[in-house]
Amino acid sequence: MPFRLKLPPGSGPRPGARETVALLAGLMALNAFAIDAMIPALPEIGEQLGVAEENRRQLVVVAYTFGFGCGQLVWGPLADRFGRKPVLAIGIALYTLFAALCSVAPSFELLVAGRVLQGASAAATRVLVVAMVRDLFEGEAMARVMSLVFMVFMLVPVLAPSVGQAILTVGPWQAIFWVLAGYGLLMGSWSFLRLPETLHPEFRRTLRISELAVAARSVLTERQSLGYTLAQTAIFAGLVAYIASIQQIVFDAFRQPDAIGWVFGAVAAPMALASWLNSRLVGRHGLRRIGHLGVLAFVILTLSHALLATAFGESLAEFVVLQGLVMASFAFTSSNLNTLAMEKMAPIAGMASSIQGVVGTVIAAAVGFMIGQRFDGTQLPFLWGFALCGLAAAVLVVLTEPRRLFEQLPSAELRPAPAE
Repeated sequence: MPFRLKLPPGSGPRPGARETVALLAGLMALNAFAIDAMIPALPEIGEQLGVAEENRRQLVVVAYTFGFGCGQLVWGPLADRFGRKPVLAIGIALYTLFAALCSVAPSFELLVAGRVLQGASAAATRVLVVAMVRDLFEGEAMARVMSLVFMVFMLVPVLAPSVGQAILTVGPWQAIFWVLAGYGLLMGSWSFLRLPETLHPEFRRTLRISELAVAARSVLTERQSLGYTLAQTAIFAGLVAYIASIQQIVFDAFRQPDAIGWVFGAVAAPMALASWLNSRLVGRHGLRRIGHLGVLAFVILTLSHALLATAFGESLAEFVVLQGLVMASFAFTSSNLNTLAMEKMAPIAGMASSIQGVVGTVIAAAVGFMIGQRFDGTQLPFLWGFALCGLAAAVLVVLTEPRRLFEQLPSAELRPAPAE
C-alpha cells in the first residue's frame, strides 16, 4: 500500500497496513452480512411466526438498522474514554450473544426486539472502525482506506443473500443466526489478538455529561460535519428502502422469487467495483470533487430510473441494470461524504462518529421504512422515494459548501499521510 500506519507508541500487536485494512473491512462486513443474509428468509420467518402482512416483515431488517443507529451514541463516548480495543471486544461479544438469542425467538415481536439489540451491539464496529481509521490515517490516505473498507462492506451484499439462500436449503431460518454468531466469534478473536490500541493517550476523554454535551454540540453545530452527515443520511435512507423492499420487489413485482440471490448480487457488484475505483480517484482528484460528482450522478441516475420505469415499465433485467448504475454512484458518495463529515473532528473522533452515526442511521431507518411501507405491488414507490433522497442530498451538499463544489485539492494535500 502507498501509505503507512500511524501506530501509537507502546507494546502490543503491530500489524501491517494490509492486515489492518483487512481486519477493519471484516468488522464492517459483519453488519452488512447481518442485514443482507436475512432477506431470503423473510417469507419463511413471516410464515413460521405468523406475520401475514408482508410489509411488516421488513421490520426484521429495519429493526436492526434502528438499533444500529441508536447504539452508536453509547459506543463512541466509551471508546474515547476507555480506548478502542476493549470497547470493540465488548460490542462484538454482545453481537454474538444476541445473534444466538434471535435464533430461539418464539415470536415475531421478540425477534424484532432481539434484532434491535443485535444492531445496537454491532454499532460498536461501525463507530470503532471509523474512529480507528481516523486514528491511524490522515487526509486522502484516510479517505482511501475508508473507501477500501467500504468496498469490502459493499462486496458482502453480492454474496450474502446467496449465502442466506444456501443456508435455507440445508436448515431453517434460525441457522442464519447461528452463522452470524460464528462470524462474530471469528472477528472478535482476530481483533483481540491482532489489533493494537489506536487511541493516543492525550485524546482520552472523561465520561462527564458536560463534556459529552460540549462534544455533541461541536459536532452538530460545525457546518461541514452536520451538512455532510445529513447529506449522507438522505442517500443512506434510499439504501435502507432498497434493502427493506428488494425481496418484495423481486417476489411480488417481478414474480421471480428464485432470482433474489443473483438480483441482489448483480445490483451490488457495480457498487463494490465503483468503491475500488473511488479509492484510486480520490488520491488524484480529492474528496470534494469525487464526492460531489458522485452525488450529481446519483441524482441523475435515480431520476432517470424512476422516469423510465414510470413511462415505459421495465423487466427484471432492466431493473437490475439501472439499479446497478445507481448503486455504483452510491459508492462515490458514501465513504467520501463520511470522511468530509469527520475531517475536522480529530480530537473527538469517537464521539463525532457516534453522533453522526446516530443522526444518519436512525433518520435513514425511519425514512427508508416509510418508503418501504409504500410498496404497492410495484417498484415505483421505491424508485421515486430513492430519487427524492438523492435530490435532498444534493441540496444539502450545496448548502454546506457552496463555494467549494467540485473542488480539487492541491497536489501537496493529496500525498499519503507520513508515518509517526
